[in-house]
This record gives sequence, structure tokens and C-alpha cells, in this order.
Amino acid sequence: AKYFITLLYLQLCFNFDTKNFKIFSGSKENQFGYTVQQHEVGERQWLLVGAPFESTGKQQTGDVFKCPLDTRKSANCTRLYLGELSLDNVSERKDKMRLGMTLTSNPKDNSFVTCGPLWSHECGSSLYSTGICSRVTRNFKLSHSITPALQRCETFIDIVIVLDGSNSIYPWYEVQDFLITMLQKFYIGPGQTQVGVVQYGSTVVHEFSLAEYQTVEEVVEAARSIDQRGGEETRTALGINVARSEAFKRGGRPGAQKVMIVITDGESHDSPQLVQAVADSERDNVTMYAIAVLGYYNRRGINPEAFLKEIKFIASDPDEKHFFNVTDESALKDIVDALGERIFSLEGQHFQSLDYETLQDGILLGAPGAYDWNGAVLKETKHGKVVPPKSSYKDEFPDELKNHAAYLGYSVGSLVSPRGSQLYMAGAPRFNHTGKVIVFSLRNTGNLTILQALLGEQIGSYFGSELLSMDVDGDGLTDVLLVAAPMFYSEGWERGKVYIYTVTPQTSFILQGALEVSDRSQNSRLGSALAQIPDMNGDGFRELVVGAPLEDGHQGALYVFYGQDKTIKHQYRQRVSAAGFSAGLQYFGQSVHGVLDVNGDGLVDLAVGAMGAAVIVWSRGVVRIQAKLTFEPEKINIFNKDCWRGGKEVTCMSVTVCLSLDSRTKTRTRTNVAVWYSLVLDERRFPPRAVLDESDRQQPRSLFLPVGGQRCQRLGFSIQETTDYGRPVAVFLETGLRSPDEGPVLDPDWPSVLKLPFWNGCEQEDACVPDLVLHSHTDLMDVEQFCSWRDGAAWSLCSRQRPANGSLHVVETGRRRLAVSARLENRGENAYGAAIHISTSSNLLFSSLIIKDQSDIQIECYTEDRLANQRSCNISAPFMKSLSQVGAAAPQRHDRLYTADLTNNNTPEPFLPIEIKLNNKCLKCFSVAHIHPRYFTSVVFCVPFELRDTQMADFLFQVSFRSLELLSAASVQLPASSPMFLQEDTAVRQGCTESRIRLQIWLNIGLFDRGWVSAEP
Repeated sequence: AKYFITLLYLQLCFNFDTKNFKIFSGSKENQFGYTVQQHEVGERQWLLVGAPFESTGKQQTGDVFKCPLDTRKSANCTRLYLGELSLDNVSERKDKMRLGMTLTSNPKDNSFVTCGPLWSHECGSSLYSTGICSRVTRNFKLSHSITPALQRCETFIDIVIVLDGSNSIYPWYEVQDFLITMLQKFYIGPGQTQVGVVQYGSTVVHEFSLAEYQTVEEVVEAARSIDQRGGEETRTALGINVARSEAFKRGGRPGAQKVMIVITDGESHDSPQLVQAVADSERDNVTMYAIAVLGYYNRRGINPEAFLKEIKFIASDPDEKHFFNVTDESALKDIVDALGERIFSLEGQHFQSLDYETLQDGILLGAPGAYDWNGAVLKETKHGKVVPPKSSYKDEFPDELKNHAAYLGYSVGSLVSPRGSQLYMAGAPRFNHTGKVIVFSLRNTGNLTILQALLGEQIGSYFGSELLSMDVDGDGLTDVLLVAAPMFYSEGWERGKVYIYTVTPQTSFILQGALEVSDRSQNSRLGSALAQIPDMNGDGFRELVVGAPLEDGHQGALYVFYGQDKTIKHQYRQRVSAAGFSAGLQYFGQSVHGVLDVNGDGLVDLAVGAMGAAVIVWSRGVVRIQAKLTFEPEKINIFNKDCWRGGKEVTCMSVTVCLSLDSRTKTRTRTNVAVWYSLVLDERRFPPRAVLDESDRQQPRSLFLPVGGQRCQRLGFSIQETTDYGRPVAVFLETGLRSPDEGPVLDPDWPSVLKLPFWNGCEQEDACVPDLVLHSHTDLMDVEQFCSWRDGAAWSLCSRQRPANGSLHVVETGRRRLAVSARLENRGENAYGAAIHISTSSNLLFSSLIIKDQSDIQIECYTEDRLANQRSCNISAPFMKSLSQVGAAAPQRHDRLYTADLTNNNTPEPFLPIEIKLNNKCLKCFSVAHIHPRYFTSVVFCVPFELRDTQMADFLFQVSFRSLELLSAASVQLPASSPMFLQEDTAVRQGCTESRIRLQIWLNIGLFDRGWVSAEP
């Protein structure tokens, strides 16, 4: 017979190697290892490591390192210097922007994105931390920067100053001082305000253009160099037309607010063209500010009414906001602050959209600081930024909780619904202090629809700080959504928890349970990092890796959970502890990623981040050692004893063990693998029923297994003499790898026991059909026989109506024993486990079961409860042969037993008086009742008596006993329906018990007004 089994050496760890690893070290102060990502460029593999506290010059910008993933132990990491990135047209602050705190790969083009969430930009006097992300190509070249949360400042203005430099302006230095003072109030810089100046009189001159100077200092220095051009005429319309048509095109920025400031001291000489110039400016969305300097009119006493009317016409409506007039040139400085406030209060007047950059693909980002830290989400697409309105969140994030800082967008992700549509998810770990996760759809129009909200259960658990959607079975649809609450508090420890939500066909998320590590009394923060990795054990389901960076005194650990069907098994499969790698590691498991086969064995290896280090944890292939056992003969034939072992005739057999290696995973295994095996027969029995031959007892035995082939060895064994042939012999084959620290590991879920059956000697292999017949009789006379006996007719029993079937038997008065004979016959096939069960009444005592003939069949009787009057007798265990029979006798002893319980009783008759006398003087009388016991109870006689007298204390001190007599009487009465009968109508017996043993009296003296004495023998 051939039996196929696989057996293995069970081990606590599974297929992530905890003894061989690779560590890349970096600066702990710079948080090297905060994030990790595996990255592939052509045939080279790299590990990207984020260091968000790395410095670039004097600024702590953060950066990313690339580390070569090859077999060289001395490979070092190289810094990418991504912290040097800059964004055009923005006044940025890169210090402490924490670049590298977020690191995400794009598997489509092998690019990656890293973010600095605290990147800031200046808007006027304000500083906004909107964050920045940089897309880096597969060759580590910076592609472009992404700032989806960046909005144009309210100071994003192009200002052209149209300055009257005609001869009537006097003194010029007053105008120049006003210009310099005004420029110093402007927020000049990239992404903010640009300034250009044109001077006009009879002609127009461009003093400097909009994009020519980028700082306040540069613009002010240029203004100091402006000289008065002079001119006999004041051609204001010409100056406005040149500024509108030329100056705004010299360095003007798309989308910037256009502002023109016209400063003049008199009516224009080209006033007929002024109407068209102003109309053209309004058409080009130019906001016009007009300043009338009345010094010329005041110095000559001229009425300025016509001049003021012209200047108000130039100014945009309303006049009170855009029109200014000063008494002379020296008073210009008095309007600087008012002019600045009015110009920089233009926020939101002309912004049409938030479009700013165009991307080739999309990316979803969270903005937890938006809306006073309530948070938001936004998306970058190839069409630009998609920013949902604040009203999209109002149902799940009501205004009454707006001050709670929900941090929506702290974590984001995407999933594929059962219908194949793209959905998104975002975590808000501080919502209502317990946390919330929303699942939503987002259109490129900005329409955000929340489909379902998942709520945390514990305050401060940070529910939703990490999210992961998993396609467990690889069908392209999301099966489970994992939500981490790493600060979940349990039994005095910050252990952490990961919630599992299954996805229904209707795209609802149902809580299925949670992943916890409850057997460790320590802080853990389980769920600080989540990563999906490919199938590691060959069952076709993807696996989950969870980081717990606070375990083992902040050394950290990883937990591997296996996928199954469309969910995750709740019991972790392997724990990978940092303590097994290096004593210096801390916060191991704060980040984890696994998409590349680094060591070339066909399986994905893990990259794990720690503080100041990144660790590569090698995976190991999973194999099953297939075992084929061939027994000769195929079953144990106890009827064929064909050899001698230890001086006894036994049944000899052999087993051929053939082993082959079966790869459970897609691994590239070495040509030959050294394995060992150990064969054990009937391991849990003593003595064993099967024993290996002496020459084959050396265990374990070794084999080299080639890939795709097998090796065999033959072992001999014998079946010892035994009565247990009903249960098969268990054959245990344990196998293992001779080098367990190298190469593949064995699958612990594969079976390890084979059962070798006995041949049952019957027509069918799995069943026998016996035919047992039992004949029995007794030596007692039935009622008919008894009454026909010579003395039987005189008994009252014979005068009653008797049953005719002989079912009643008579036990005579003097009889103490009776015999029961039985014969058991098997007319069919072998009967395994044949037994006779004997039950008797309680007044029959079973003696033994005696075999009557010369049969070789053995009978063994036993009882589990002696009071139950039941016996079970095994017939020739384990089986009774076909066409065999056995006779046996079971003698029984019949005792007539009377028991009584005598106790004190003061109730009336029936009772017998007991007298205790001294010199014929009665001291005390008691009554003893006669109480029948239960039929099957044996009672111990106990007759206590008591002497008590309050008058004879002196006498009792001198009393002594010669004897104590107990006289008892008993009668036996039967109801008419009883099958028993008496030789006399009423049987009365008396008994007298006399004790001449010297008795001792104990005296107890009470302290009462009337003393009493009690005595007990």
C-alpha cells in the first residue's frame, strides 16, 4: 500500500528570516528611517529612506537617501539633496518643512513622491504651512513640485505706478520719498507683489518693469535712481495707455491682480483721450487708484474743481476707496498707509479658480490643517487641482465640532468597490476625540459625496491614523479595509488595535473584528505602520504586515498576518522582533514596505524603518516535503506470524520511505537540499505494538533531495503480540531541514501522521458483519415447577393465579447460591469488541464468570461501580472469531439481609422502653423507634443514651455499671402483591444485646441557677 503524507519540523517563526538581515545606518538625530520605500531602476534595486530632520545648509529641510539593495555588506546610502527644491513665484520658507516624512512609490512608472508637510510660504505679513510634495523620476531626478494646497496670496498683485514727472511737480524729492515709502509697504517677492514704474509728461518712459526686481530692497534702490524727466505737458491719457498696453506685459503674471496707481498734479492735456484710456483699463480688469497732488493749484490760488473731477473719473468706483488728494507733494507720505491697506484688501475679488499646475496623473492628498485643523482632502489630476467645497463635509463634520481639530486627511487612501468603481478614504484621528474614517467618491468637478463613516470607540486611540485597503484574493477588487488605532489603551498598556472591515456587494463596510496582540504586557502601538505584501506561503492570498514600534522597550517589532479567502486571519503568523537583529535598534516597525524580491529567491523581502536605521528582512521560500510510504504487506495480518524477534514469533513487515521536495512558493531553490526524517511507530503506546528492526532504529536519518526528484529508504519493523488489534498503528514521520537557518522553510500547516490499519479478516476492508446468539438459563425453579414439587403446594404462592410463561422464579428460604449459565455463539464474521453485560438485583452478589468448556476464548469481566450491580465481560478481546462459541457459568450468592437504624425518638408507639437501673431504682427512661431503611442501604447500629437529673448530682458521682442490655424486636410484613412469601403469617424476632465492658461516665457541669449533669458512655 502507498500512503502520501508530508511532515515537517515545526518552528515558532515562519518564512521571514530573523537571523540573516541587512541594516543601513544613518543619523538618529535626523530621523533616518522614518519612512522606507523599495525602488527599482532597470536592473538595479534601491531602498529609499526618508530623513525628515536632515539639514540643507542652515535650514533643516529634510531629505531622502537611496541605498543600494545588493549583497554587498559595505554598501552605503547616498543623499538625493531633494531639500534644495524651490517653487517659482512663491516666497517660500523651507526650514523645518520635514521633507521625507511622506514617501510613496508609483509602481506604474517607478517614480516616487516625497512630501514636506510643513513647507510654508509668505503672504504679506502671514506665513501659511500648506506643505509641498516633489515627484522624482525613476532615475532620481526631480520632475516637478506639487503644492495642491497652495492658494495664491491676496498680495499676488502686479502694480504699475504711473508717475507724473512734468515740470509742474515740485519738489521732486518729496515725490521720490513718497514713492520709496510706499514701496517699502508693499509685499514684494515671488508669488506676491511685483512693481513697475512709468514716468510721463509730454512722453512716457519705463523706469523699471514688473519682473525686473524681486525684493523690496531691489525695488527701493531702483526708485532712488529715478530722476524727474520734466515736460511742458501733462499727457495723463498717454501715460495710462502705455502702462495698460505695455507695462503689464513686461513681466506681468497670469492671474495676478492688476493695479495702476496714477499720481499727477494737474489736468491732462490729452483729456479727450482719457475716456477711452479709462474704458480700456476697465476692460483689462485693471483696478485704478488716482492721487491728486494740489500743490500747484494751492501755490497759485487756482480752483481745482475741474482737476479733481478728472482724477475721480480716472479712479475706479467707488471713489472713496480709490481716490486720494493731498494738499501738496510733502503730504503724499500721509496717505501711504491708507493706500496700502486699500490695495491689499483686494482678496478674493477677481480669483476665478484654484487652477495653478497641470499634472500628467492624479494624486490624492490630505490637508489636516485646513479649515482651522478640521482638515480636508484634495486631488491633483492631469486637469489641475480638485478642491471640494467646505460644505461637502458638513454632515459628518458639523460646525458645532469645528474647534475639535479633527485632522481630516491625516491619512488617505483609495479602494476599488465590488462594482469596480474608484473610491477614496480619509482618516480624521481626532474627530470627537475618538476618531473617524470617511469613505467617499470624488469627481473632477469637486463634487465630494461621503458614502459611509466609520467611528472609533476609544478616546485618544487615534483611530484612522493609518489606513490600508487590501485585495486579499487578487481579483482586482478591495476585500477589506484596515483602520489602525495605534494608541488604543488596553489593560494598562498602549497596545494598539487594527480594525478589519469587510466590503459587502453593496459597498458597505462591516466590522469583522480587530487585530490585537493581547498576550504581551507592554506598550506596543500596533498599527503604526500597515503594508500589504504578496502571497508568502503559497495559498494564493496576500498577507498583511503591521508595525508595533514600542514593543520590547521601544525596540519595536513586526507582526505578519496571513490572508484567507477575502479577509485576514486574526492570529498573527510570525513576530519579527528588533531584539533579534541588533541591540541598538529603536522604533523598528515605524514604517514598512515590501514589493521587491531583493535576494533573488522569488519572494518579496521587507524593508523596515527604525530610528536611525533601515533594515532589510529577507524572506524564505516555503517548501513541503512530500512523503510516500509503502508498506509490505499493505495491512497488518495478525494471523500470519512469519518471523522471530526477541525469541517470539511475530508478524514482520517493511516500509519504504520516499521523500521529495515540493515548493509551496515561487522560489528558486538550490539543486539539492539536505533533509532529515525520523520514523516513529505507535509513539503514544507503551509497550508499542510495532517496533523497528534493530538495524533501522538509528534516528534521525538523512537524505539529499534533488529538486524535481525523490529519494527512498526501506525500513523493517515487526508487530508485537497484543490484544489491541481494533485500532490502527499510528505512523509518525517527522522531517526537517539539516540547515534550518538557510534556504527555505517548511510549511507548518501540512499534516504529519499516518495510520496503518490491521487486516480485519472480513470480506469488506472497513467493516465486519458478525451474528452473535446468546443462550442462558438458571438453576432456580419457576413457579410452576415449585408448586408441582412435593411440598410446594402447601404454600400460599401456589394458590394464586400464576403466570404461564415461567418468567417468575422461586428462591427457597435456605438457599444461599444460584447459578446462571450462558453460551455465546458467533455465526457470522469476526466480531470486534464483543461483550456480555450482566445486571443483577442488589440482593445478588456476583461471584465470577467461569468458562465451562475447553474453548481458547478468554473472558474478562470488570465493573465501574460496585453498587450498581452491573458487570461487563469482554469476549476474547479484541475480537471473537467467526463460527466460534463459548459457554460460561456465573454463580451468584443470595443473602437475606435485614438492616435497621435505631435513633432517639419521643413520638408514641411503636417503641420499646430502655431502663437503666441501680438497686432497682429507675434513673431515666428513653424511647427508641424502629425505622426501616431503604431497600438497598446498609446501616450501622448506634444506640446513644443519656443520663440527666437535676436532683441526683451526688448520686451520679458514685454510679457504676455492671452491664448494659439492649432488647430489640423486629417483625417482617409483606403486602399481598409481593412476589415473596413467608412461612408464617407474621414473623416476629427479638434480640438481646448485653455489654459487660466497663463504661466511663463524663460529667458536664453547667453554671446555671439550677445545675444539671449529663453523662454519656
